[in-house]
Amino acid sequence: MEFSLTPEQRAIQTLAQRFAREVIAPQAAAHDQNGRFPAAIVEEGRRLGLVNLRVPEAHGGGGLGVLEVVLVAEALAWGCVGIAAAMLLNNLAADALRLAGTPAQQRRYYARLAEGFAAYALTEPHAGSDAAAIRTRARPTPDGYVLTGRKTWISNAPVADFFVVFAKTDPEAGHAGISAFLVDREQPGVRVGPPLAKLGQRAAPAAEVVFDEVSLSREALLGREGEGFKLAMRVFDHSRPMVAAFAVGLAQRALDEALRYATQRTAFGQPIARFQGVGFKLAEMGMHTQAARLLTYHAAWKADQGQPNTLEAAYAKAFAADHAMQAALEAVQIHGGYGYSPEYPVEKLMRDAKLLQIYEGTSEIQRVIMTRELVGRL
Repeated sequence: MEFSLTPEQRAIQTLAQRFAREVIAPQAAAHDQNGRFPAAIVEEGRRLGLVNLRVPEAHGGGGLGVLEVVLVAEALAWGCVGIAAAMLLNNLAADALRLAGTPAQQRRYYARLAEGFAAYALTEPHAGSDAAAIRTRARPTPDGYVLTGRKTWISNAPVADFFVVFAKTDPEAGHAGISAFLVDREQPGVRVGPPLAKLGQRAAPAAEVVFDEVSLSREALLGREGEGFKLAMRVFDHSRPMVAAFAVGLAQRALDEALRYATQRTAFGQPIARFQGVGFKLAEMGMHTQAARLLTYHAAWKADQGQPNTLEAAYAKAFAADHAMQAALEAVQIHGGYGYSPEYPVEKLMRDAKLLQIYEGTSEIQRVIMTRELVGRL
């Protein structure tokens, strides 16, 4: 068993940590307040190779594994998890293309990722955790499909050049009736709404996307008809460790901010970190952050080894997201009244953390997955 990183992994981690510290963190509060997509930051990260990590090198990307994505995600999220998400969500589309795309699709859409953005369109107003309940329909025609439906809370939709869209090709077949499609933003009938107001992670805009009788060629089908749900779940096995890494980075920032404040703030003649009531909070934050980190790295490592990691990805995503929320709450508590003020970054951490328990499968859904996987192993 080996816990050390390769020189290449240490290099990309160090680069991301420096970028988070010197570029992201100083601008995080401003982007949180204005809720605008951090275009300049993302493009600077793109020049450094920190955006399209899962795009193969032959197509202009990093060609990196899931563990490398996790290392970068953790580092960037320390600076701001919203900006980190804005930078890294292209990797969902890249994974979908890698798993199911034809050579022609890969050539075309990897090239578009090199300079632009994609969005992963699964969630609908009436279908979040229950993906089989989606109502978006791709009606087969002699020449292809006609796509009609509505997606919501689609991250990076306001800036996306194309979408990976999941729709029902056979409404009576449940999960087996879902197919995936590559849909260009400029196609007639595609409408993207304004950014939706959010509690946190405001630098990663989400919007509603409407497909109104959008004509698609057969070449728009990603993978085989009826295998869209399987594709979505395979992508999640790779993306959930990334989201878990966002949570680890946020939890580490909460611990760092709490430690800094608790060692500088004095009460009754000594730093408040010396009081057991505060010190034990710091100890718990450190312990659980490291546990979340190890769960996350293991889930990513299994994916890179080509081993099933559905259970491990669920463990990591739920544990890390739940801990990030608790760590942020404890950081606010340790800061006292200042923790409730935007003068310190911990109130933003608290708002950002909540979404980690919701997207890419809620913490409750992760437990459903865990139960299914554990029982299935019998």
